[in-house]
Amino acid sequence: MEIRIEERFPVTETELHRYGTVPIAFAVTARFVPSRIDGGLGGLRLTEASVEPPYVKDYDAMPGEGPHAWASHFDLSGWTLFLALCETGPVGGAALAENKVGLELLSPRPDAALLYDLRVHPRHRGQGIGRRLFSAAEARARERGFRWLEVETQNTNVPACRFYVAMGCVLRMIREDAYPDVPDEAQMLWGKRLRQETNRGGVSRVP
Repeated sequence: MEIRIEERFPVTETELHRYGTVPIAFAVTARFVPSRIDGGLGGLRLTEASVEPPYVKDYDAMPGEGPHAWASHFDLSGWTLFLALCETGPVGGAALAENKVGLELLSPRPDAALLYDLRVHPRHRGQGIGRRLFSAAEARARERGFRWLEVETQNTNVPACRFYVAMGCVLRMIREDAYPDVPDEAQMLWGKRLRQETNRGGVSRVP
């Protein structure tokens, strides 16, 4: 089956509706449990633990969430949608936020674009579609001059964490108190460097 990736900018209500037809639900069977070494002075250890009983998490089913609600929460004027399309319609999507108004708590730095959402239909997962969508969003952010691509996920989404590592992201922050409504979940913020600055001496400068 042929899959093509198409970019949608600016974002329209019609495209948000098409995007939202791709399910994002996944089975939670494990989670990463963070523990501090030497009170945090020795770093952080993540241990994968089974979740019993397993359950299904669906971000779109949460009140006020899902693509249909994004326009009511955020200024989408600087957002780009990427759709993975086959002959029958969308099978995946990614949303890149260059304008992070309303999302400042995730990262206040202006040189970072945020991969706000990435989803692949359950029947088409494991076929490389997610990689193609991530790469398309990364290319867009790089072309627009951003130095970092950032992603938020949770410690209960172990496959997503492993995917972002495979795509070259590094774990930059863990917040265990980020979600008051779900205190058992921790926020995990990932970042991928898109370019480096060079000083006058020709030495790369790391921010």
